[in-house]
Amino acid sequence: MKKVSAILLLFIALFLSCSKPDETLMDDPSIQTELRKIPIEYAALAAIHLPGFPDFLIADGAGVWVTNIGRLEKLVLGSDTPVATVTMPSPCGAGVSAFGSLWVASCSNKSLYRIDKTTFAITSIINTGLADPSGELSVAAGAGSVWLLTKSSGILTRIDPSTNSVVSEIAVEPKSYAAAFGFGAVWISNTGDGFSDVGSVQRIDPATNQVVATIPVGKTPHFIAAGEGGVWVINQGDGTVTRIDPATNAVVANIHIRAFGSGGDITTGAGRVWVRASNAFLFEIDPVTNTVANTYIPPQGSGAVRVADGDIVWASSHDANTVWAFKK
Repeated sequence: MKKVSAILLLFIALFLSCSKPDETLMDDPSIQTELRKIPIEYAALAAIHLPGFPDFLIADGAGVWVTNIGRLEKLVLGSDTPVATVTMPSPCGAGVSAFGSLWVASCSNKSLYRIDKTTFAITSIINTGLADPSGELSVAAGAGSVWLLTKSSGILTRIDPSTNSVVSEIAVEPKSYAAAFGFGAVWISNTGDGFSDVGSVQRIDPATNQVVATIPVGKTPHFIAAGEGGVWVINQGDGTVTRIDPATNAVVANIHIRAFGSGGDITTGAGRVWVRASNAFLFEIDPVTNTVANTYIPPQGSGAVRVADGDIVWASSHDANTVWAFKK
């Protein structure tokens, strides 16, 4: 019996030593990404199937609008089908909800559409041009204006919603496609289309319509978000997310999530930063630690992400023809 007990104790000791997490690995954000994987089907409150090509999202109250082929569709929890549909030509890019309207680009006619959120009627079509006619762009709203990058040579256009007219065109770095508003400024990413090892983010002061900072980041920065204490940009050329401190315009973190390639999206909300990528379905970044808190799987191709109603995360996949929603 003593011999058996000794063998048993040895086995238990070996088991416990093997089961203990490696603290070095746990401190590595890239390893955390591998360790904390959550199946999206397990987390989701809803998985809404949409025929067509459901892609970019606009947060609007308790739900989201999703761009699709020739239309926008509004989704809310509790309905497996869209609760509203707006027909428009080739909606593309990440639009915005502001000034009682949806503001959405049309790739086919290179214009910005204004849609009344109450009547769902198109109230204005503003012929702006688009810096990226393929639609990998985003619209921003703030400081009483709507902002859109309209020329690949480097033009940020400011639109007055009281007149639906262009009131300013601001020279910025070329190959800039995505805009965000936050911390009293407009922030845009300068991709360089991958021809430079380092891209940049520019800060524009809406009081003067002037670029006040150009901040080097990673390679091919594209989609950008402002919130949760920082400005965040996906660097598609090196697979990182860069965090900028808006108080100093300095880079304070580079988070390695391997988000290589085109497409994807980024947003903030519910105390987190959310990155939609192709190598995983969704990354959840903790802005307190600048590390990946959770990774949602499996990969679902490309798509978008937004947070609505405070803590409901919506994420799309045009390859899976599905939009998921889950509560943070």
